[in-house]
Amino acid sequence: MSNIVGRMREAFRGDQRVDPDGLIARLEALRQFLGAVDGQVPDAQLVAAHTVVERAGTRLALSRDHTVVALAGATGSGKSSLFNALARLDLSPVGVCRPTTGVAHACVWGPLGGASRLLDWIGVLPRHRFVRESPLDGDDESGLHGLVLLDLPDFDSVQRTHRLEVDRLLGLVDLVVWVVDPQKYADRVIHTSYLREFHRHRDVTVVVLNQADRLPPAELPRVLDDLRRLLDADGLAGVPLLPTVAVDPDSLDGLRAALERTVAERQAALRRQAGDVDAVVAELAPLVAAEPPRTGPDDASARELTRALAGAAGVHAVADAVESAYRHRAGGTTGWPLVRGWRRLRPDPLRRLHLPGSGADADEPAESLVAATSVPDPTAAQRSALGLAIRAVADGSGAGLPAPWPTAVTAAARSRLGDLPDALDRAVAGTDLGMDRRPAWWRVVGGLQWLVTLAAVAGLGWLALGYGLRALGLPALEYPRVGEAPLPTVLLLGGLLAGLLVAALTRPVIRWAARRARHRAEKRLMVSVRNVGEEYVLVPVRAVLSRYGRAREALQDAARR
Repeated sequence: MSNIVGRMREAFRGDQRVDPDGLIARLEALRQFLGAVDGQVPDAQLVAAHTVVERAGTRLALSRDHTVVALAGATGSGKSSLFNALARLDLSPVGVCRPTTGVAHACVWGPLGGASRLLDWIGVLPRHRFVRESPLDGDDESGLHGLVLLDLPDFDSVQRTHRLEVDRLLGLVDLVVWVVDPQKYADRVIHTSYLREFHRHRDVTVVVLNQADRLPPAELPRVLDDLRRLLDADGLAGVPLLPTVAVDPDSLDGLRAALERTVAERQAALRRQAGDVDAVVAELAPLVAAEPPRTGPDDASARELTRALAGAAGVHAVADAVESAYRHRAGGTTGWPLVRGWRRLRPDPLRRLHLPGSGADADEPAESLVAATSVPDPTAAQRSALGLAIRAVADGSGAGLPAPWPTAVTAAARSRLGDLPDALDRAVAGTDLGMDRRPAWWRVVGGLQWLVTLAAVAGLGWLALGYGLRALGLPALEYPRVGEAPLPTVLLLGGLLAGLLVAALTRPVIRWAARRARHRAEKRLMVSVRNVGEEYVLVPVRAVLSRYGRAREALQDAARR
C-alpha cells in the first residue's frame, strides 16, 4: 500500500503546484494572442485555443473547491461497478447488455448545492446526480469531501452519440481514471484515440487495470508490465497504474488514496487547465518564429515603391508640364508686348492637366481642386512595375515569417490596391506645385519691356506725325538728334532692338528657372506620392507585422509556467 501511494505522489508531482494567478495570466496571454491573430490566421487553426480560453475561464469561475474525476473506459471494463464500489452505493446501472451506461452519472461527496452549477455546466442531468454524504459514515468519507465522480458512457459504444458524449466530457473534467480490463487493455482505439492524446495531461491521468481477479496471480505482474510499456509508448510515462477488483473493497485502497490526495490538494482543475494551455501553445507554436519580426520593409523596397507610384501617378508628366508652364507664363510676362498676345492663344500645360496653379495669370483665382485630374493614365509597364514593387515590399517584410503570415502580409500590402489610383490622383491634385505666384523679377523684366516698347511706339508716332505734316504741306517738324540720327528714329529702332535684346537675355534665365521649378515640383510630388504609399501599402503591412509581434510575445507569455 505504501509503495502504491508513493508512486501516486511521484506521478502527480504534488511539489510542482500550479499557481492560480499564473494560470490566469497565461490564459489572458492566450486571449491576447487570439486577439492579435484574429483575421490573420484561419479560424480553423484557432478553434482549440478559443475553446480552452472559454472553457478554462468558466471552469475556474464555477468552483475551485470541487474536483471532477471521470471514470472512462471501453465496454465491459467495469466502470459502473467501480463507480458503485467507490461510492459504496448502487448508483450507476450494471448489466449484461452492452452498452449499459448511456449517459453520465455523477456522485458528489458533500452538499450537492455547491456542485450544482458545476454539474449544470458539465451537462449531467439532475436525475443522474447523487450525493454521497450520510451521518452513518462518520468520517469514513471525509477524505473525499469535494469529489465529483462521473461514470461516463463507453467510448467504444456502437451508438455514436455515446462516443460524442464521452469526447465532450473528457474535455471538461479535471482528472481521468482510465479503466481497462485484462482482455482489452491493449486495444488500439483506447491507446491511439485517447491515451496518446492525454500525454500533456499526465498529472491528471490514472490508469486502472480492473477485474484483475480474472488473471492468475502469476500473470498479473506480466500484464501490468506490458500495460506500462504501452503507456510509456503513449507518452504517459510515470502515470499511476493500479490493479483493482470492484467486488473487493480492499483492492480499491490505492485508488481511494489517490483520489483523497487529489481532492485535498485542490490542484487537479488547475493542472488540467494548465495542461490544456500547454497543448494549445504547442499546437500554435508553429505560427510564430523564434526570432522577432522586422518592423517593415527595407529602405530599398520603400524607395522602389515610391518610384513605381510616381510612375503610375504621372509625376514626370506633371513635372514636364510645370517646366513648360513656367516657360509659357514667364514668356507671356517677360516677352515683347507686341507678341505676347499670340502666346495666350496657346493652352497652358497645367491648365490642360487640371492641376493647381493652372491659372494663366497670378491675379486670377486658383481653380478649385477636382476629384480627378487629366494626368495621363499609367501604361501597362508602369502598372506592372507598381505590382512588382508592392510584391517586393510584401516579400521583404514577410521573409522569415512562418505560414500563414507571409500570405497575410501580401494581402495587407494589396488590400487597398483598388484605392491607389484615386489616392494618387488626389495627392497630385493636392500638391502645391509652386506655380501660384509670379516671381518679382518677371514684373521687373515685364515693366522694362513695356518701357522700351512705349519708347518705340513714341518714336513711331513722332515719325508718323512729321510725315503727316509734310504730306499736308505744313511746316516740317524739327526732330532732335542723337548724333546724326533723329531722336524719333532712335526711339523706334532702339525700342525694338532693346525689346529683342531683353527677350534674348532673359530666355536662358527662364529655362534655368523652369528647370528649378520642375525640380521643386517633382520633389513635392514625390513626397505626396510617398505619403500615399505609406498610407495605402506600408501602414497595412506594418500593422500585420505589429500584430505578429504582439502574437509572438503573447504566446511566449502563455508558454511560461
